[in-house]
Amino acid sequence: MTNKIVNATDSPPPGVTDKDTESSSEIREQLALLRDSANRFTAGDAHIKRARALRGTRPGYDLDVWRKMAKLGWLGTLIPERFGGVGLGCAEMATICEVLGRSLLPEPVTAAVVLAGGTLLYGDNEELKSELLPALTKGQMIPALAWRENVHHCDFLAVDTRAEETPHGVRIFGAKRLVVGGVFADGFAVSAQSRSGIVLYWVPSAAAAPGLSFRVLPDGRAIADLTLSGVEVPASHRIAGPGAAITALARAFDEALIMTAAELLGLSTKVFEITLDYLRTRVQFDKPIGSFQALQHRAADLYIQQRMCRHALDEILSSVQKPDLHPDTRGALASRIKARCSDASLRITRDAVQMHGAMGFADECDVGLFLKRAVTLSAWLGGAQVHRRRYAKLALTEMAS
Repeated sequence: MTNKIVNATDSPPPGVTDKDTESSSEIREQLALLRDSANRFTAGDAHIKRARALRGTRPGYDLDVWRKMAKLGWLGTLIPERFGGVGLGCAEMATICEVLGRSLLPEPVTAAVVLAGGTLLYGDNEELKSELLPALTKGQMIPALAWRENVHHCDFLAVDTRAEETPHGVRIFGAKRLVVGGVFADGFAVSAQSRSGIVLYWVPSAAAAPGLSFRVLPDGRAIADLTLSGVEVPASHRIAGPGAAITALARAFDEALIMTAAELLGLSTKVFEITLDYLRTRVQFDKPIGSFQALQHRAADLYIQQRMCRHALDEILSSVQKPDLHPDTRGALASRIKARCSDASLRITRDAVQMHGAMGFADECDVGLFLKRAVTLSAWLGGAQVHRRRYAKLALTEMAS
């Protein structure tokens, strides 16, 4: 193996490209410090062992670890200071998510903080934000977004759940599927159709509990299905009304796509490092198998995939920070990076299993854990094919306008 490939995983923080000027040096330094902090938190293989041990359990993650992440400020990265958060941007959050992906942390950071938390943040109910978001940043509350109704489709605007008005609020009728982070959630942000359009309501876990059921994903994490049979919710629990709900869902969805891509990049980078170490240490015919040209070429192909994802993520993080970014542009960028990282992570993890030989297929080998997480994350919020179509549609819409 060449030194170039062995050292290929060293890279600058996400969101900082080669085009940065001196004015970006402070951002670069801040991201590097954040990455170092996250690396210290996840140092060693203890978290990978923990992910293995927690497979198939409920809730499938550790609340003590969740509270530790809250103390580090990670849960409030995207939340403004007025709600108890840190008020940083997508580049900082992606730095955290990438490191968490490397260690296969089972805690639902992207699902709870970015997707559900973002839906709350971008809604139009300021009183509800003031109540829920500070609790989220402190690790005292875990929200989940219940948006998906058809397991075969990933359109957050395809909503059949109904919100029927009552004198004091609404009654919600419908079923939501594959709610990531819903097993131990303190409440659910539920999308529903009202007479005026799509709305979002906050449903506390106590009200939702009778309709909860659970299933296990391929990577061993537990998720929830939610059936709402006339659950009554007060008007004060409306997260966002017609129009505002679609805007909130779209932005939270796009940011969650980017963070999921960062997780996929992180786990792909880590499993590539593990594979390179194996190629250097596994000996056949009195020489390391990494000296065989066929495996060198294969590793070089995986390196190219990893670097393409790295540069694409950096470019997109630089773009989504712009305050005047059009929603269609943001959506196209988010789908572009999700599609690329989904494809690359599946290629890298599958090849990693094969390059480990027979032991790669054994459950005791960690590369299998990375493959299963890649399969799960690449499908969550839509796979590569779904997002290539979405990218094409949004890009054409933007060009036409």
